[in-house]
Amino acid sequence: MGLFKKKVLVQTYDKENKKPVIKSSICNGEQVAGFKDIRTGKMEEIMLIKNAVDLETFKAMYGITEEITKEY
Repeated sequence: MGLFKKKVLVQTYDKENKKPVIKSSICNGEQVAGFKDIRTGKMEEIMLIKNAVDLETFKAMYGITEEITKEY
């Protein structure tokens, strides 16, 4: 039943210094969405991505409309 849906709060991130990426494991395929610092290359992990719904939730949380790059 769709009576009580969770509201997705739009959060912000530093768009000048960070970019959204999906870090994917080579051996088991586990995917983690987060933000990578452009200057240092350090990854800030936000949430585990199990399916397409999780990815769309991550995009909605931060207002991301463009395609997110994958890194291995």
